[in-house]
Amino acid sequence: MYHGRFKGSHYECGYHWGALLYKNNKIITNQATFIINDKRKTFVKKCIPIYQKYYPEILNEIKGIADGQKISYEEMLTFLLSMYCFEFNNRCTCLAISDESNIVFGRNSDFLIELEKLYMNCLYSLDNGYAFNANTTAFVEMEDGVNEYGLAVGLTFIYPQNIIPGFNAGMLVRYLLEKCKTVKEAISFLKEVPIASNQTITLADSVGDIVVVECNSQKVVIINPLENENYVATANNFNSLQMKKYFHYNIDDWNSSLRNQVANYALKTNHLSKKLVFEILSGKYGFMCQYDRKKGADTVWSVVYDLKNKKIYRVEGNPSRKNIKKINVLVFYIDSVINKARMNIYVRAFKM
Repeated sequence: MYHGRFKGSHYECGYHWGALLYKNNKIITNQATFIINDKRKTFVKKCIPIYQKYYPEILNEIKGIADGQKISYEEMLTFLLSMYCFEFNNRCTCLAISDESNIVFGRNSDFLIELEKLYMNCLYSLDNGYAFNANTTAFVEMEDGVNEYGLAVGLTFIYPQNIIPGFNAGMLVRYLLEKCKTVKEAISFLKEVPIASNQTITLADSVGDIVVVECNSQKVVIINPLENENYVATANNFNSLQMKKYFHYNIDDWNSSLRNQVANYALKTNHLSKKLVFEILSGKYGFMCQYDRKKGADTVWSVVYDLKNKKIYRVEGNPSRKNIKKINVLVFYIDSVINKARMNIYVRAFKM
């Protein structure tokens, strides 16, 4: 897993990263699993005005990456802005708990092992945006993370249908981490912005609000915890009645329904705790990450954000095979007096 640290302007951080990869003979658009074609180019041209309206900074960052990589801006835009809209490769599970003792967010990322060396943990502290720590298989687009205000965000990808120009799943997560402080702010943005891809977005914040947002180009549905239940969980499927018609059942979703059932049942029948979240993600209560790597897929990272105690736990690899006691912990805090709420992060070894 590559570890990136980004600061300064969006263009500067994009250029620095693109040039660093170029120096090491890595051109990010040269991916065997991704083909740039006319269909994607036409789609992205229609998306650009939407990003110019809502998130022009990310276009500057992409321009910096393209310049650093010495490739065309159009090619880099097509590569990044059409992700999640034409393929179905990412599988994952998200959950969150919130009660008097805990505010905890957890996520497994399940993906192709042939691209494992390109997966990233990123620490961003850019001009005119909130600092955040996040993980991704998609370069500048994020798939889970937490920002300096304690907003945790994570996606689960769903087979794309009814695509229109708009934000894709990874850009939604990236924007929410960089621009929103609370679950309420994040929901407001999701209801406003045009959305291209199909996904769920799980949200948790430092005051204890937790939700799953099921969204696509047609609808945005908010799923709150049921009465007397202090948790939410989801995988690569829509669960609300309003969204089920947008779900494609005849695809290989890597046991999404089973993962969803295992997570929800474990949360319903056990005492809620950070330990329980670790155990669910590592497969103690049923199928969650028990993939056969020989078939080319696996859980490539597992992460838990403890929002009450301001800690991040991450396993770089499959949590059923790596000892949770040996993972690194990133401790973050807000120093609003000295640094005006910029995030200071320390890395240390931690044993439970």
